[in-house]
Amino acid sequence: MDKTLLRILDANSNRAREALRVCEEITRFVLNHRSFSLQLKKVRHEVTRVIQQLPLSYKDLLKMRESKDDVGNDMALYPKGNVGKRDLLISNMKRAQEAVRVLEEFSKVVSKKASKKFQRIRFQLYQLEKKIILKL
Repeated sequence: MDKTLLRILDANSNRAREALRVCEEITRFVLNHRSFSLQLKKVRHEVTRVIQQLPLSYKDLLKMRESKDDVGNDMALYPKGNVGKRDLLISNMKRAQEAVRVLEEFSKVVSKKASKKFQRIRFQLYQLEKKIILKL
């Protein structure tokens, strides 16, 4: 399988799960909202399940990972001034949605079924974002 494709799938599956975990922690510990936290956890686990259903293994993804030499690993942009918990929640919801969109597009190469599942997850995230932000 194409090394570039595996790197993209690996990076974005990690990115999506990491961002969802940040949101999960905010809804759990800051908002003290069990339902939102549980919904985010379910979405995070669903991303993992869909990745595991692709015709490749975790070992395949790990073999292609090049974190140390990744030209984008130092391109993070940090906002000026203080960042609040609401800002963290919004930016990580967007990060998760973007990563799932990338998974949706690139998984088409190996599994149209997986691509459709990622599309469903992405729209779930849009709705969940709306509910959480409006609750704030």
